[in-house]
Amino acid sequence: MNIVLIGYRGTGKSRIARRLAELSKWPVFCTDLEIVKKAGMPVPDIIRKRNWDYFRDVESEICKQAGKKDRTIIDTGGGAVLRKENVEALRQRGRIFWLTAEVSTIMERIKASDERPSLTGKKSYVEEVEEVLNERMPLYKAAADHIIATDGRTIDEIATEIRQLM
Repeated sequence: MNIVLIGYRGTGKSRIARRLAELSKWPVFCTDLEIVKKAGMPVPDIIRKRNWDYFRDVESEICKQAGKKDRTIIDTGGGAVLRKENVEALRQRGRIFWLTAEVSTIMERIKASDERPSLTGKKSYVEEVEEVLNERMPLYKAAADHIIATDGRTIDEIATEIRQLM
């Protein structure tokens, strides 16, 4: 059985994955890092040189690999739920936890990040986060076995809740 973390960027997936790994002694499999390895370039370069479709295709390959793992913490990218086959692959041996946060919390957490190019193009950062979250919420909800709010909580509190739900 795997622990699969889904949710928008800035909801704490990577930090919580690392803490869960420390507590469980399970490895972390980060789908975004695996995409970067496979493509041989950082995400902004993948998008600029190849495009979002290429990124999503590689992401689907990586999600299939992740779904075959066992006793692993799987830290997915925020858009992994955009393709049904990704969710199906991750669900094979995984319990899926949707990490949520309010837009203001997300903005505070990601304000200094330059790891990701814009998803919508010309909107303000806040408008983009709100729009993308609204589009993805039904997909996150449909994929999730459990929903975990991360606002105002410590990494340890969240990790403990996830472990109790396993």
